[in-house]
Amino acid sequence: MDCCEDLVRYLSFGMILMALGYLIHHRKAQTSYGRHMGISHPERMVPAAVAWFLQEMPALMIALLLLLTSHRPSSMGRNLLLGTFCVHYFQRTFVYALLTRGKPFPLGVMVAAGFFCSLNGSLQGHYLLHCAHFDEDWSADCRYIIGLLMFYAGMAINIHSDYILRNLREPGEVIYKIPKGGLFEYVSGANYLGEIVEWFGYAVATWSLPALSFALFSLSFIGPRAYYHHRFYKEKFKDYPKLRKALIPFIF
Repeated sequence: MDCCEDLVRYLSFGMILMALGYLIHHRKAQTSYGRHMGISHPERMVPAAVAWFLQEMPALMIALLLLLTSHRPSSMGRNLLLGTFCVHYFQRTFVYALLTRGKPFPLGVMVAAGFFCSLNGSLQGHYLLHCAHFDEDWSADCRYIIGLLMFYAGMAINIHSDYILRNLREPGEVIYKIPKGGLFEYVSGANYLGEIVEWFGYAVATWSLPALSFALFSLSFIGPRAYYHHRFYKEKFKDYPKLRKALIPFIF
């Protein structure tokens, strides 16, 4: 398959515009799922485990399908696709989704997230397999090394933070508690911080516009959510740690 350069460029800039639009549209409220869901639920609800599984799976499946059907794909692009993007979405689809104890999702939110994952999986997979041009010594380039270190450090933070959140409550409990341990000692959105570091590491390792556009979209989507989580904790718990920030330790 030949590289669809114009389509890749349009989708990448479109994702950046989506990120900007999300920031503007949701500056006063967050997407209605989890603790930010309204009291009334007019939509059909989907169990959290099912919703996370179905909405995350397309990114992984489409990337793998592109890999299996590609003829002579970029070797480094294939390794980056498998070693970063697919590793993340395998964990989200088959580990996080099946362990989550979150609230049911509105069907519309799940469908929108699934559509985005499908689009993004197609964009990242096609670019890395058919458009990316890496030098033979790219694996020794500082951008590749630093990017992978960032990616896996962010993934470790994200997984550890999700573990802390998942074990705050006993099975069947619906109350909120103050998370403690790990980077939660410094920020309210430690899980979001980890994922943001992941995708900016991915952008550095691939040094590409599609990866950067996805990193910016992730920042615009879960960065503000970390702020609203922080505000929620401060309003709900009078003894919430005063020095804890929302997303960036000691800063914000």
